[in-house]
Amino acid sequence: MPKPLIIHHPDSLMHETGMLHPERSARVGAVLSGLKEVEHRLARAANREELQWVHPTEYIELVKQEIGDGKELLSTGDVVLSAGSWGAAVTAAGGAMDAVDAAFEGFRPFVATRPPGHHAEAAKGMGFCIFNNAALAARYAQIKKGLERVLIADFDVHHGNGTEAIFWDDPSVFYFSTHQHPLYPGTGLESKDHIVNYPISAGDNSRDEVLKAFETLPGLMDVFKPDLVIISAGFDAHSFDPLGGFNLNDKDFYRLTEILVQIADKHAEGRVISCLEGGYSLEALAVSAKTHVDALSK
Repeated sequence: MPKPLIIHHPDSLMHETGMLHPERSARVGAVLSGLKEVEHRLARAANREELQWVHPTEYIELVKQEIGDGKELLSTGDVVLSAGSWGAAVTAAGGAMDAVDAAFEGFRPFVATRPPGHHAEAAKGMGFCIFNNAALAARYAQIKKGLERVLIADFDVHHGNGTEAIFWDDPSVFYFSTHQHPLYPGTGLESKDHIVNYPISAGDNSRDEVLKAFETLPGLMDVFKPDLVIISAGFDAHSFDPLGGFNLNDKDFYRLTEILVQIADKHAEGRVISCLEGGYSLEALAVSAKTHVDALSK
């Protein structure tokens, strides 16, 4: 039976955004609160060469410089900074790469780190994100593990504009997203062969629409045949979340995860990893993350 694994690092708590900021350190505690019985592993820090697989040197230097200078906001976008933001960002990225290694060891890892990543474009941090953790994991899998095709499936209520932009011209990575529209960042309206977006209106029908969209994914993957499944696990599609207007419940996150695990079992020798993205109701986040990891374990 596949083994769940939680990858995290205390540096995630050192990225200080303020108690009233939705992407706050308490999110990590909420996630970990229901996962104490699962095996844990500390994330490592991504190195400069690894970050450059996705992000240009100039952007990496900009981030490090602005954190070192004590800037309170990243100049490229809406990302609060603190003295601990660099350590948090590189361990979030490194944890995603560690998850790829763990998938080859028979684990199904969930990377419970912050800041999240799916809004970060190659040279532009934004939307609470500094480095694109899922994109870096995909590149790590291709460069270090020799995998050819990677699926990134994103059920965050916000569109992962950064992930889409990074792989828009790269058909070796298939990006699939359900997201609320209209909502920040306002992208995700177009699709192409390896980029499939489902913009969905807020409200009572959103749950059914998200589930129906994900039910189409196995057929798409029968054609694409991924060697690895990466989940951008945003739990802000939950009905309790203050930043979104979707009405999913924790059992729905089980079903979404179950679909992705079945794809991994069929095409990727069971290899599936998950990276925490959004989710800003601590109560909903704790329950949904536990349900998500339960589904990863099946």
